[in-house]
Amino acid sequence: MNGHGQSDDKMVPMKSPNKSGQKPLAEVMEGSASAERNETQQNTHQTQGWASVQSKLRLVHQRAKEDKKVKFTALMHHIYNVDTLAYAYSRIKRDAVAGVDGETWRSYGKELLENLNDLSERLKRGAYRAKPVRRAYIPKPDGQQRPLGVTTLEDKIVQRATVEVLNAVYEADFIGFSYGFRPGRSQHKALDALQVGIMTKKVSWVLDADIHDYFSSIIHEWLVKFVEHRIADKRVVRLIKKWLNAGVLENGKVTYND
Repeated sequence: MNGHGQSDDKMVPMKSPNKSGQKPLAEVMEGSASAERNETQQNTHQTQGWASVQSKLRLVHQRAKEDKKVKFTALMHHIYNVDTLAYAYSRIKRDAVAGVDGETWRSYGKELLENLNDLSERLKRGAYRAKPVRRAYIPKPDGQQRPLGVTTLEDKIVQRATVEVLNAVYEADFIGFSYGFRPGRSQHKALDALQVGIMTKKVSWVLDADIHDYFSSIIHEWLVKFVEHRIADKRVVRLIKKWLNAGVLENGKVTYND
C-alpha cells in the first residue's frame, strides 16, 4: 500500500500467453516430436511478440506518468496488433459460457491465427461490430437476482486487449490504495492492506458503501467524456461506444440503454 495515496511506480507484469488451438494436420503426420517443436516455436514467437507490445506500452505508461494532462492520440494500433489479441485470447476463461453467437474458447482456437488475423483486419478497417450481450441472472444472498451480461468471445478478446492498452495510461493515474479491477490486485490484497492500516494507524471508523445499480444507471455520455480526458484516439473511443450501444438480448428481444 503506497503512502499518501501515490500511484504505483510501475505497471504490474502479466503472464506470458500460452498457445491455443489444434495443430495443423502436417504436424500430426510428422510425429509428436516435430509437433511439440513447432508448438514450442510458435509459443516463443507469441511470447516475444507480446513482450514487444509491452515494451511499447511501457513508454505510453511512462509518458502518462510524467504528464497527468497529456491525451493519447495513437493507441488503436496496439489493440488490433495480433500479438495483443493472442494474449487477450489466452487470458479468457476456457470454460466460459458462450455468447449470442455460440462461439466457445475451444472452437475459436481451432483456427486461432486465421481468426485473430481476420479480427485484426476488421478492427483496423473499422468493420468490427459489437454483438448484443446475452442477459443471465445469478441469485444474491438476499434472495434477489443479480443480472449478468454474457459477452461473445470476440468481444471478450477485443475488450481484454483494450483493457491491456488502457491500463498503460490509467495505472499512472490510479491512487495506491485503489484495488478494484486492477492488474495484480484483488479483494484479498485490499483486505490485507486494510488490516495493516488498522493495526498501524489510529482508525475510528470504517465505511462500507455501494452504489445501487451502478452499471445500469451510469450515463454513457458522461462515461465517454471521462475517458476522453486521457484518450484522444477517436478510434478507441468509437470502439468503447460500440460496446455501450450493442444492446442486451433477453427473452429473444434486444433492448438498449443510454
